[in-house]
Amino acid sequence: MKLIVAIINSDDSQTVLSEITKAGFYATKLSTTGGFLRAGNLTLLMGVEDDKVDTLLEILRTNCRKREEITSVSPAFESGVMPAIPVQITVGGATVFVLDVEQFHKM
Repeated sequence: MKLIVAIINSDDSQTVLSEITKAGFYATKLSTTGGFLRAGNLTLLMGVEDDKVDTLLEILRTNCRKREEITSVSPAFESGVMPAIPVQITVGGATVFVLDVEQFHKM
């Protein structure tokens, strides 16, 4: 058995949750915030049998899309205030961790 921890963009959350449910997977969802952009994310915790990991990863790969956004970044200088600089960045997609589970108990 594996524990899948998937961090996905909030914009993709409803689609992903719908697709994993249709495929028969269960997930615990946690609302999280990213450190760099301070943007909303959804972190999913899913226990999955070893032979179904690839199916779940394909669902995540298909439904978590990357997109370009413009954000403002302020340079960090100790003296004076600098105006924010607009920067184009890639957001979205998914960050997925696949961990071995030694024991699993449902009580």
